[in-house]
Amino acid sequence: MCGVAGVFSLGNQRLTNVRSRLETMVGLLSHRGPDGRGFWISDAGSAGFGHARLAVMDTSAAGAQPMTSPRGPTVVFNGMIYNYEEIRTSASRAGRKFRSSCDTESILAAYEAFGLDFVKHLRGMFAIGLWDEERKELILARDRFGIKPLYYTVENETLYFASEVKALLPFVSNIETGRAALEEYLTFQTQLGSETMFQGVHQVMPGEIIVVRNGQLVRTQYWEIKYEVNYQKPEAEFVEELQELFENSMELHLKSDVEVGTYLSGGIDSSLITSLASSHQSRQLKAFHGRYLEFPGYDESGFAQAAADNSNVELHIKDLDSSNVLSHLRKVIYHLDYPVAGPGSLPQFLISAEAAQKVKVVLGGQGGDEIFGGYARYLIGYLEQALRAAIDGSSKNGNFVVTLESIVPNLGLLREYGPLLRKFWSQGLFGPMDERYFKLVSRQADLEDTVDWSVFDKDRIFESYLGVFNSPGSVSKEAYFDSMTHFDFKTLLPALLHVEDRMSMAHGLESRVPFLDHKIVEFAATIPADVKFKSGELKRMLKLAFSDRLPAKINERRDKMGFPVPIAEWSKGALGEEFTGLLESLRDRDLDFLNSKVLTSILSTAPKFSRGTWALLSLELWHEQFHDQAEVFNEMSSS
Repeated sequence: MCGVAGVFSLGNQRLTNVRSRLETMVGLLSHRGPDGRGFWISDAGSAGFGHARLAVMDTSAAGAQPMTSPRGPTVVFNGMIYNYEEIRTSASRAGRKFRSSCDTESILAAYEAFGLDFVKHLRGMFAIGLWDEERKELILARDRFGIKPLYYTVENETLYFASEVKALLPFVSNIETGRAALEEYLTFQTQLGSETMFQGVHQVMPGEIIVVRNGQLVRTQYWEIKYEVNYQKPEAEFVEELQELFENSMELHLKSDVEVGTYLSGGIDSSLITSLASSHQSRQLKAFHGRYLEFPGYDESGFAQAAADNSNVELHIKDLDSSNVLSHLRKVIYHLDYPVAGPGSLPQFLISAEAAQKVKVVLGGQGGDEIFGGYARYLIGYLEQALRAAIDGSSKNGNFVVTLESIVPNLGLLREYGPLLRKFWSQGLFGPMDERYFKLVSRQADLEDTVDWSVFDKDRIFESYLGVFNSPGSVSKEAYFDSMTHFDFKTLLPALLHVEDRMSMAHGLESRVPFLDHKIVEFAATIPADVKFKSGELKRMLKLAFSDRLPAKINERRDKMGFPVPIAEWSKGALGEEFTGLLESLRDRDLDFLNSKVLTSILSTAPKFSRGTWALLSLELWHEQFHDQAEVFNEMSSS
């Protein structure tokens, strides 16, 4: 794990001050890799790579980057290739000699063996910059799910790339807001495409490889999830195969030359990962949990402790409160680069700091909700469809039988979702399923009064959403459940992975996500929806496969909250004055999309768990950290 950076002349011309530019970029990524720095510049001076190292595999100098193969290519890489030993074995049989025992060298071996198809042979998380000296091509590639970040921008016929946007900003002539990305952030708290909140800065998309040749960027999507449902396989065989795949993924994700721990929230995903990780470790596993004790309803440590006791795990609990929140928030937004997702990034930042003091690698549960259906909104979406089916006499939705009778026993899970249900049904009923799910994932209602949506192109936003929800081609989704989970998997999950990466790497901590193994994801796409989501049971497959690994308190819980943060209580109490000051500063920026007269009223009117307050506070802090510091970044490029 580390930070990567690079610079490349689109015209293959010799660049000036290459080392200086790389040092500036790597300096801004130093938190990602505190164990060393490395630089490489091509003989022609038209390309250069920089690397901030977090030594996890082969911690010797042999594992340092950038790494050049005797056969010519040079690579800089962030992530972990879990099948690196298989690649090494195959390449060794073909006569290749290896100089290290790290996974980085396996990338070079795969490229030399398979050319641009090398990414299809990598099993893991990665952001890669590779220079092919013979072909004079720069290759940028990102893992299938977007676990590891990779950004780029082009200025004056020069392409810059890096693990984080902040490392590019010294070379961006004007730091301006990307309007389309802003619209999507206010709607989804993430972006649906390659644009970012910084105008002119793009991300390499999950599952994408970009080849830069002859001054042109050629983008190729090398991986996409395919819903090739198997209706013949018995449920028991699906369960058995899932057990084998996930056990194998856990073994791979535990590969490390340093100690590995886990995040443990007390939900099914993190509890399962902790249980399996503990069974594969010779030493007692360390797990990390955070809780808020200031207000009732924010403490889930009892569930985390039950999971820890069940697996003989050493649980470290960090108590969180309102002290130094603004200071922490500024650090959170700085490390995020731009606002994304919800307030869960704040406690994750603080817990990662705690974990980094004791381990160097930590496992998290991201992906379980999107793959196996863990969000209450899936149940809400199906409740409406089941009610419609009961009224009009229809019983089929694609190949998934939806009945009101079958879903009723699980409706208790919605006990805490009354406000969401009221809002959802106040916006219509029984409309097209794609329109209805848009209402469930859109955050526009949270900002209905404070944002003037008339200045945005709401039709464009909705069309962008439909492009993912109803995506054609290789994705053949035959059930509403698959369409809902697929949209989340392609858009909302990358936002959570953005948080997962930045909040851990802010402290030089490597975060791994065992659910996001492409063999598991591809397998899950073959399971019929009426097996995965039978009777509206959330995460049914995980419970069938692994209930014996978890205590009853975890298996039977019906109130998982997803790490809530008491933003509403703070707004009305201890932090009201400070939050008001931030919103007043945002108001004074005279942004055309804000209803300035009612901006600060959101602190007293926003309901509990509304994302509106968080979105606006994040925008102001983002402007402070980056827009207001434009001159500082600009000076870095000339220093």
